[in-house]
Amino acid sequence: MTSTESTGSTNMTGKHYENGLVITIDGPAGAGKTTISKLLADHLSYRYIDTGALYRAVAYETHKVGIAPDNDDGFESLLTGLVLDFKPSPEGLRLYANGEDISNFIRTPKITMLASAVSAREPVRRFLLDIQRDFAKGKRVIFEGRDMGTVVFPDADIKFFLIASSKARAIRRFEQMAGQNDQTLEQVEEEMRARDANDSQRNLAPLVPACDAVLIDSTQLSLKQVIETMLRHIDRVFPSSYVT
Repeated sequence: MTSTESTGSTNMTGKHYENGLVITIDGPAGAGKTTISKLLADHLSYRYIDTGALYRAVAYETHKVGIAPDNDDGFESLLTGLVLDFKPSPEGLRLYANGEDISNFIRTPKITMLASAVSAREPVRRFLLDIQRDFAKGKRVIFEGRDMGTVVFPDADIKFFLIASSKARAIRRFEQMAGQNDQTLEQVEEEMRARDANDSQRNLAPLVPACDAVLIDSTQLSLKQVIETMLRHIDRVFPSSYVT
């Protein structure tokens, strides 16, 4: 997927599905989930939910108070008083924890790796499962994550799983983080491989495609091509449920 392509409007005719859909987009880091999810949500006039940000928020809050990644009792205590919420802003959605905007603090390499460990803990997953399902009650929503189509929304109307080569994913993440830290491209790729291993090999909700997910390899595709592929699939599954 070309990194220089605009992330604005796809300039395609919008279609509005009358009954509303729950759409999940899963995949590893750097596959293009965030950009694609935002574009598809904008195209369909749907809400976009970055579930990875929720796990990063928990990781950030546990890091602040010094809770170890395997301290489930510590998680239980912390999560009892934690309130997470997305709020719109001119820069896009901002994530708040107990009223504090933490959006600028949850994308560091340390929090990224900690989020991978935290996401494997049962108390964390239980806490965020309820939050995520609450977001879906009104439908017309797109969830981006790693187990949206397998665990959180096994009955989602549409499921996609984005992949890309490890090199392409590392380059995208490296360019995305330009100026934010001093990691080299090689370090970014090594960290990404480690997170892939953690996410795919964990016992609780591993990173795997749902059996009914549409697999899309974005390595050589433009943003517009990925969106068009998704829209064609949606139209095949729900051929008479939209109005232009």
